[in-house]
Amino acid sequence: MKKNITEILHHLGEENIPFGSVTPPIFQTSIFEFDSFDKFKEALSDEEGHYLYTRGNNPTVNIVEEKIAALEHGQKAKLFASGVAAISAGVMAFLKSGDHVVCVEDSYSWTKTLLEKYLKRFGISHTYVDGSEEEIRSAVRPETKLIYLESPTTFTFKIQDLENISAFAKKRGIKTIIDNTWATPYFQNPLDFGIDLVVHSSSKYFGGHSDVVAGVVIGSKKDISHIFKTEFLNIGAVPDPFASWLILRGLRTLHIRMERHFQSTMKVINYLSEHPAIEGINYPFYKDNPQLALAKKQMRGGSGLFSIKLATKRIEDVKAFTDNLRIFKRAVSWGGYESLVVPYAVSHKDLSEDNVSIVRIHVGLEDPEILIDDLERALKRMMKR
Repeated sequence: MKKNITEILHHLGEENIPFGSVTPPIFQTSIFEFDSFDKFKEALSDEEGHYLYTRGNNPTVNIVEEKIAALEHGQKAKLFASGVAAISAGVMAFLKSGDHVVCVEDSYSWTKTLLEKYLKRFGISHTYVDGSEEEIRSAVRPETKLIYLESPTTFTFKIQDLENISAFAKKRGIKTIIDNTWATPYFQNPLDFGIDLVVHSSSKYFGGHSDVVAGVVIGSKKDISHIFKTEFLNIGAVPDPFASWLILRGLRTLHIRMERHFQSTMKVINYLSEHPAIEGINYPFYKDNPQLALAKKQMRGGSGLFSIKLATKRIEDVKAFTDNLRIFKRAVSWGGYESLVVPYAVSHKDLSEDNVSIVRIHVGLEDPEILIDDLERALKRMMKR
């Protein structure tokens, strides 16, 4: 990845740009014209291979898709209007009534909503697992058609053994999909371990500036073509050309930003690991993580997202910690310049003594010493209560 990322991000798909422009133009158009009856008819009969209507293809969008596919070591990619649109299309394209899905339990909330509320209406069942190979094997049924992974997972950051799970699934003809938003292709390439499809919320590290909402699916030409024809065109979750151009801008610095996120996060975690107000830390590359060896096998580094468990069982203490942060912003999402916090108690209803003190943290691109000072101040205020 490190050897070819610059070539991918600054050359691939950008040949023959008009007027010698260093940056590809934004083709902010809804339709494309044809100079003959036959060419018009040909495009209408094969929308996947032609520029007809931006609902299907657009030159700016396609440049970004080509780069993301190369970064993920896939054959093809398809951009969507949001991460959840990409997830939904990737899942629904390979399911029918009566099918069964195995999904890691600590996955993105809207992935779970898709399974629990939407697909259930059409007779598609699911089973949640902790992500271990043993649980996945035992959860598979004759009607299982899809295994949905998220490695690392949301809030607890558990890792799945991608190579073993994909091999198990292939023997049974089960499709595998993984959300790789956390690691990005800079740090992890699930397709190399045999996973069939990779999805991303492009709103996160691909965009990198908290100013775009988009998603993407990457896989083989056959699978992406199937998604294009069955879900993408029909549902119409189309990425805007300008949003795609913003993702292209963000991709230019992906490798630089991910290295900074990783380095700063390790500094912050090293500080928190010694603090008396911290009971636990969830991060794949944390020295006490029981899955550290697997993390090093599958990933080349980590992003800026992790969670902590405060040494308290009182929601009032969690509020005091959160409210006394000055640099860390209280906001959803992650992957931009800014550092963020999301307490479990804000985003979840299933509160217990075990999870009420969990806080998700995103380390942005600010000076890590400033972030540590901010955390120190907030933790002191919490402990004085």
